[in-house]
Amino acid sequence: MTSRGSSSLRGSLLAGAVGDALGGSIEFDRIDRIRGRFGPSGLTDYAPAYGRLGAITDDTQMTLFTLEGLVLARRRGSDPVHEVRVAYGRWLRTQGGPVVPSDGWLLDVPELHQARAPGNTCLTALRSGVFGTVESPINDSKGCGAVMRAAPVALWSDDPREVFALATATGALTHGHPSGYLSAGVLAVLVQQLLAGAELTGAIEVAHGELQRWPGNEEQLVLLDLALEMATRGVRPTPEVIETTLGGGWVGEEALAIAVLTALAAESLADGLLLAVNHSGDSDSTGALCGNLLGARDGVAAIPEHWLTELELADVVERLAAEAAEVFGRSPGDDPGRA
Repeated sequence: MTSRGSSSLRGSLLAGAVGDALGGSIEFDRIDRIRGRFGPSGLTDYAPAYGRLGAITDDTQMTLFTLEGLVLARRRGSDPVHEVRVAYGRWLRTQGGPVVPSDGWLLDVPELHQARAPGNTCLTALRSGVFGTVESPINDSKGCGAVMRAAPVALWSDDPREVFALATATGALTHGHPSGYLSAGVLAVLVQQLLAGAELTGAIEVAHGELQRWPGNEEQLVLLDLALEMATRGVRPTPEVIETTLGGGWVGEEALAIAVLTALAAESLADGLLLAVNHSGDSDSTGALCGNLLGARDGVAAIPEHWLTELELADVVERLAAEAAEVFGRSPGDDPGRA
């Protein structure tokens, strides 16, 4: 992996975790309360959550377990959906679930054994012992719990179609509505294309094309197109406009659309993350997704240093990113000649 590719992979994972941590302290607050706490500009830096600054939530926890499953699948030459499914069993163990074999090392990280507002759909689906597929959905949930953990699937292949299909399959393990698992497919392809050096608009075009191939895509297509149209207006979206046009981000198609809009409107990575979390809705998930996109595009250097210094488990993210870089060899599409 070249220095550019390695920085982009680490950037996507770390910026996703930073966005998650920024949003975690205001996840359940409406924008008027956020402004009341932090001033007219809303949140501008980490605020205490879960007893510390820079605390990650279940979004980053599950993203890490997704990546661990994919790393093990590539090392073993085994089915990635199976390995990710087993990895989610390990995550469930950290949330008080049944004892499972410790295939990877994340289960041995004490700090991951904390409940950080885990999604009910993920918990219920995983506790059931039944794992859904696109063909046999486990439920009708389109919550954002599938898309918020999907970024690592970008590493699996150079083929956007294969990445999209794998992300939908891992999403459908817990979320049975097309808007739940198709949003995961879109995000994974967006990150794949950005890691390969594409511009964000070009990445969106590729992901949009893949989305159109899948049944049940109507809700995600409508909101993705709306986010693109809003971005072309050249007017900075306010929290009120985000809520009234795209929603709160609690479901997959909304969370993805908010992340895309704020990434397109961002003046910098830090600006994009703050734009993505300051609204009335699922701030940690929209912040995490925007971070996955902008970090993949801009790399680690674009993340403010003090956010990295205070980020919980930054060393764990770095270690797993290094393993992924070694196992996958390069970011998808990495050009050996690029610096």
